[in-house]
Amino acid sequence: MAFYEHTFVGKQDLSDKEIDNLVSKYSDIIKKSGKILKTEKWGLLNLATKIKRNRKGIFIHFKFEGKNKIVKDIEKKLSIENGIIRYLTVKYNKLDLNKEYFNFKKKNKFYEKE
Repeated sequence: MAFYEHTFVGKQDLSDKEIDNLVSKYSDIIKKSGKILKTEKWGLLNLATKIKRNRKGIFIHFKFEGKNKIVKDIEKKLSIENGIIRYLTVKYNKLDLNKEYFNFKKKNKFYEKE
């Protein structure tokens, strides 16, 4: 089994319930023949360029362990999903679960109390 990081971008007008349904749907696909190590909701972020008339997207990130078959199943279903505008899967030999790509708890030196 290999380690994977998978990120997909949902349309900006999706509701929280629709996002939760997408997360549970793809979590179930992964759990059938793999193991989810971490799921992160990065939230609504600006896109570098317009994609399918969207300037923003809702980012969801999975870290999981599984076989190549899982990736094919996920990408096949994501390609026909209406609420998804982009997706990316990266394979790793070793996965760092402590790495956070978006750490929103950054300290600002101008607002720190002394």
